[in-house]
Amino acid sequence: MKKSALYLRGLMGLFCSGITDIGMTRKSNQDSIYLNPDIPLFVVADGMGGHNGGDIASALTVKHLPKFFLENISKFKPDELQRKAISYVNKTIKRHGEADPKLVGMGTTVVSLFFSGAHLYLANIGDSRTYLVNRSQLFQLTRDHSLVQEKLNLGLYNREQAAADPQKNVLVRTVGFEDEVEVDLFTYKVQKNDIFISCSDGLHSKVSDHDIQSIVNTIIPDPSSVIQEQVDAAVRYLVELANKNGGNDNISVIIVIAQ
Repeated sequence: MKKSALYLRGLMGLFCSGITDIGMTRKSNQDSIYLNPDIPLFVVADGMGGHNGGDIASALTVKHLPKFFLENISKFKPDELQRKAISYVNKTIKRHGEADPKLVGMGTTVVSLFFSGAHLYLANIGDSRTYLVNRSQLFQLTRDHSLVQEKLNLGLYNREQAAADPQKNVLVRTVGFEDEVEVDLFTYKVQKNDIFISCSDGLHSKVSDHDIQSIVNTIIPDPSSVIQEQVDAAVRYLVELANKNGGNDNISVIIVIAQ
């Protein structure tokens, strides 16, 4: 049976909504998401490895990453807090996998958004992404850790050609597989009415950047007067379109709007 989970939370200064959906062909949902505007922290994790490994790796991420934040939020600067939290999750997943032969090699992508003061502190590993819609224009804030992205970095082909590469799902960096993990960190000064979209590859592999931009701008034409129902609708429509376009992977989307 096809199932989805919807998480809603509104707070002065931030509107947010998120869905994780099993998709049209998978037997289980190995994605996990976390939304907590009170911290405020938002996480997308796309698990992989074995029959149950992906489910467990992503679930461990959305359990232990917020736990580390809550216990250490006053001890570290925001960017260092992101790095240490993901390092902690990495060790937790690896230790868990080594304790069960069936789970050895499991891992997960992570894209984590932490808002502090006037800034967004963004961390990512793998090919889950965060986009920014600013003044109706779409920008990709993260860079995929995939074999295809390595080829793009070398200038071997363009984004359109990359989308057709049969190795586009091969990752070169994940959380939980190695003893240590390198975390990409970005700091962005948040502007009023910025729209942030975090997602697993179940969305961006099936819905083009152009269509993501068009959908968000159509449903949320004026972020300064957005209401919760619009944010919910944008998330739902993105997931529905990914499923309409094949839905051959789990799909997770979180939208956060700064006001």
